[in-house]
Amino acid sequence: MEKTFDERPTFVDYTGIELTDVSADAAAGRLVITENHHQPYGVVHGGVYCTFIETLASESAARWAIGIGMAGAVGVSNTTDFIKATREGVLLGVAVPIHRGRSQQLWEVTVTREEDGELVAHGQVRLHNVSSIDVGR
Repeated sequence: MEKTFDERPTFVDYTGIELTDVSADAAAGRLVITENHHQPYGVVHGGVYCTFIETLASESAARWAIGIGMAGAVGVSNTTDFIKATREGVLLGVAVPIHRGRSQQLWEVTVTREEDGELVAHGQVRLHNVSSIDVGR
């Protein structure tokens, strides 16, 4: 039996990202690092940071967009800076809005190591507020 849209696993499900607090005004999450998150040099792959950052910004931005009568929000740009290498432990992320307008939003996200509070990545995500979402095209 084919799974419906709501039942199918998503890319984010495979990453292990846990959303700990999400509202229309901010999002927080955590990610327990495993070897599956490493690139060949044994540190967290940059794509993991990008995914974590976009997930936090997108979840909160979509809630805000829905709150103003839109269907949601989709990312159109993700700029992520990798600050410090991480091999293990837990990463914590926090997303806050910089700008929320009629057609687009801009969010800032910081990622720190839980063990020492060190900043390991910083990102900005621009999102487009969408009036309808056509699934499957």
